[in-house]
Formats: sequence, structure tokens, C-alpha cells
Amino acid sequence: MSEPLLDERSLSKLRWRCRRGLLENDLFIERFFARHASTLTVRQAEGLQALMDLSDNDLLDLLLARREPEGELNRPEVRDVLLQMRQPA
Repeated sequence: MSEPLLDERSLSKLRWRCRRGLLENDLFIERFFARHASTLTVRQAEGLQALMDLSDNDLLDLLLARREPEGELNRPEVRDVLLQMRQPA
């Protein structure tokens, strides 16, 4: 059974929440949305929201693979989204 997709309203809210103060993070996030917005699942959105709770510098460390998710962030939905975000252009 396939996972439920994120509805348009929730996607719009998520995009707004993902706005960051660090350009490098925004580039990763915009590329992620360009590739995956139309197929984003509720589970993936939960993983992305968890990443957005991080500070800009901590998020960038994860995106650049300087660190791996630990503790509360070490969940399948977070790791899956992180792998998608790390895919080269």
C-alpha cells in the first residue's frame, strides 16, 4: 500500500516553514522541493519538519554529511529525507 501524499495546503505551509536564513540551506531545500514536491508523502514531510527544528548550522552539517542524525533525529523518515536532500544536482 502506498503512503498518503501531502495535500497542497500542507505542502504550501511546509515550504513556508522551510525558509532558512542561510543561503546554502535554502539551495538544498529548494532543490529538494523542485524534485520531490509533487510526490512528497506525509511521512517525508514529518522528517523534513524535524530537520527544520535544527539551527541553520546544525542543518548544514547534516546536509553536507559532516554529521549524521542522532538521538531524536535518528528516525527512518528523517534519514530518508536527508538522503534525498543530499543527492547532487
